Amino acid sequence: MSSQWRARPNSLVWSNPVARWWVLLTSVSGANIAAWLLLYSQFHEQPSGSLAGMPGFTLVLHRTVAPTGAAGLELMLLLCAAYVFGCAFRSFLPRADVQRICLFDTWLSSVAVGRSVATVAEVCFAAQWAILLYQLGRLTGSETTLNAAWVIVPLILIAECFSWYAVLTTNYLFNAIENSIWAGAFLVVGIGLGRLLPEFDGVVRMILVAAMTGIAFYLAFLVTVDVPMYLSRWRAEAASGSRRLRPIEGLHDVATRWVVTHDIAHWKDEIAWMSLYFSMAVWASLALCVFYALI
Repeated sequence: MSSQWRARPNSLVWSNPVARWWVLLTSVSGANIAAWLLLYSQFHEQPSGSLAGMPGFTLVLHRTVAPTGAAGLELMLLLCAAYVFGCAFRSFLPRADVQRICLFDTWLSSVAVGRSVATVAEVCFAAQWAILLYQLGRLTGSETTLNAAWVIVPLILIAECFSWYAVLTTNYLFNAIENSIWAGAFLVVGIGLGRLLPEFDGVVRMILVAAMTGIAFYLAFLVTVDVPMYLSRWRAEAASGSRRLRPIEGLHDVATRWVVTHDIAHWKDEIAWMSLYFSMAVWASLALCVFYALI
């Protein structure tokens, strides 16, 4: 069962900015899939660290280290695949969970399907960071980095619980809490990476600095744009007296109701975070595989 908004001015035609945005999302996702396939063909069954001797890829550590195992790289590639293909699915069939809006009238656009795909993808992305931090912490003997590795996935699992509760109850406050936890998790990642700076020289230190810079921009976006947006929506909903769903009601609602809209007014607040999420976050996931292969 679906309810639809399909006024002619909102049709998904090229003159509609939503259509151009969707084409951009799908094009980027197609390129991301191609990049993963290329990585897989290059690294599959190769000994990890085999690229370390290539020009420009020498990693200088202040102690002797052993190369990581091929099994670890295989796991990183599989986790990356879950994220790359999960984000591609969400790009091809965009939806906004609490609002129950989507671009295409198909059960695959239901929040139940989309949120499930997102949950698996996001936990896999967090696991990539945890594995990399653990490997770097083990190689350097950094307790700070090892501790950071152990807390990342539990924090993201908690964030996913808040996300699901927000979706089931249509309460934006829990989206704000979810994204605040993501901010906390990546602050921990940044601390774990920062502890490693004295241990490395050359290109590795440059990679660590680049990663920390990216995390800083991500935290700034969460704190100044994303979390305030959800808090603003929560306050507006509270002021209007909108009724929240009970979780049991929400389970039925996320599986049976999706609202088709091509109106830019309904999507404008989603475009920024979705565009960044389905491009730069996926590139980070791919980069984690490359970095892991080089250490």
